[in-house]
Amino acid sequence: MLKKEMEHYIQKKLSENQDSVELFREEKEYAIKHNLIDQGSISIFEMPSENRFKDAYIERGDKETEEFLAREDDDFLGEKINYFDKHKNEFLYIESQWWEIVGADAVSFEKDDVFGNYDVMLGLKLKKKQDSKIRQFFSENLEGEGVTYDLMFDGNEGVWSLNFALNNLEGYDEELTIGQAFNLIYSFLFKLAVSIEV
Repeated sequence: MLKKEMEHYIQKKLSENQDSVELFREEKEYAIKHNLIDQGSISIFEMPSENRFKDAYIERGDKETEEFLAREDDDFLGEKINYFDKHKNEFLYIESQWWEIVGADAVSFEKDDVFGNYDVMLGLKLKKKQDSKIRQFFSENLEGEGVTYDLMFDGNEGVWSLNFALNNLEGYDEELTIGQAFNLIYSFLFKLAVSIEV
């Protein structure tokens, strides 16, 4: 799935500019490793990770009612994640073309009222038969004490419902900005997608 999504993305970019393509670090390394780009004739430019979600649709909502509160521009990505310590009734919802690359629906993010973790919630578009690979990846790649995650397959939608704590990702820090947190989530999901292909 990841390889197919990457090929599609690269072909789309090359149709716009035939002699170069801009990729973020994860995609660049993957494209080179899997020979998705002829480096002899096509230049690859690495984009800064802080630009990944610049064009994303971002909205804040009320956790209890799921009522829309506000649409945010990309400046909101510069806020620290502790914004949600001060606004515990809110969640963040973000749509981006980048989630498609890693097989995810939109991602929601909030502060857990009970455990105090930063919860990440999303739909994962992987086949049901990938269950053991997904669980193995989580057991090997989530860090910290008392690591838990929720993973349930919805047969009607054909999507995995996935919840995990940002706090358990390698690179987590309380001083992260929202943009940095979403880049961390993306990198984690990218590694998951790579592991599923193996």
